[in-house]
Amino acid sequence: MQWIIRFSGFVSATMVMIVLAPSLQSFHPAEAIRSSHTHIDGYIRLPGGHIPGTVTYRSSFRRASTFRNAAGCQTRKGSVDVCDPSLVHVAITLDFEYLRGSIAAVHSILQHSSCPESIFFHFLVSDTGLKTLVGSTFPQLKFKVYYFEPEIVRKLISTSVRQALEQPLNYARNYLADILEPCVRRVIYLDSDLVVVDDISKLWSTSLGEKTIGAPEYCHANFTKYFTTGFWSNRKYSSIFSERKPCYFNTGVMVIDLVKWRQFGYTKRIERWMEIQKSDRIYELGSLPPFLLVFAGHVAPIDHGWNQHGLGGDNVKGSCRDLHPGPVSLLHWSGSGKPWLRLDSKRPCPLDALWAPYDLYGQSM
Repeated sequence: MQWIIRFSGFVSATMVMIVLAPSLQSFHPAEAIRSSHTHIDGYIRLPGGHIPGTVTYRSSFRRASTFRNAAGCQTRKGSVDVCDPSLVHVAITLDFEYLRGSIAAVHSILQHSSCPESIFFHFLVSDTGLKTLVGSTFPQLKFKVYYFEPEIVRKLISTSVRQALEQPLNYARNYLADILEPCVRRVIYLDSDLVVVDDISKLWSTSLGEKTIGAPEYCHANFTKYFTTGFWSNRKYSSIFSERKPCYFNTGVMVIDLVKWRQFGYTKRIERWMEIQKSDRIYELGSLPPFLLVFAGHVAPIDHGWNQHGLGGDNVKGSCRDLHPGPVSLLHWSGSGKPWLRLDSKRPCPLDALWAPYDLYGQSM
């Protein structure tokens, strides 16, 4: 079941159903995962972090339908172990500003999955007030919530072209290998401003070969623009690419081999470039450039249909964009314009209508 969207804007779709959910509590990191009947619950935090008080989210979301596995999927009854090797693991951040987008992203994944009960969601949060909302919106969802301490990365963040790119949670993806359980060997990381219109198991099964991450690459893009002239004039820095053929890739959609990430210590490598940025200003764009510095030229290519990015327009002011030619599996509103804001303002872009069917925002039913 999938949507095929071509440049003409033609859309066809079919839907399937499932979900899973828990009542979440707070545990010591060593006991962060506890199974109970049909759900897993718990909070985990990195060492030294503290969990702030619960904040009630004033807006409400409609309860999603219950989505079930199609014939041929593995039957799941009772409790679920996050270490089950047959699970598909998806990581998404949750915060108040992008919550509406995150909920729509989860909804879209469930609708288009043939085996939705085999998907396990890992939500990274900086505020525990979102735990109840997720559970009430997706009553059957298999998920776990992880508290990400902002102070862990705040001292490494430099100013960017957009304030949204400076938020600590935007850097949580750098720490997935440290935050998720060691038994989780692979994860799909997704941004909050996208919808999936294909079966996510196809993305999950992507071969990474010897690479640590996989993502759609865009080798026609002007790679030099992602770094300052000071970076390119400094041989010590620019030589990092001398034995590679680096291509731009968007970090909002990545398949990550967590075993290799842990083995080669990529979190520390990313942090090192962020430290250099604080003193030498070698780039302008948030969390993307450190990933390019570490991985560009060493990425397993994934079909471009899995990241039709840029639909939010440029990073200064929102603008309407068209789809790239060819079939589409994922629509990504990267850029400054978000579909829920444009729809609410009654000034949507044409493609925002493709996001609207997954929006669950509104009074509870």
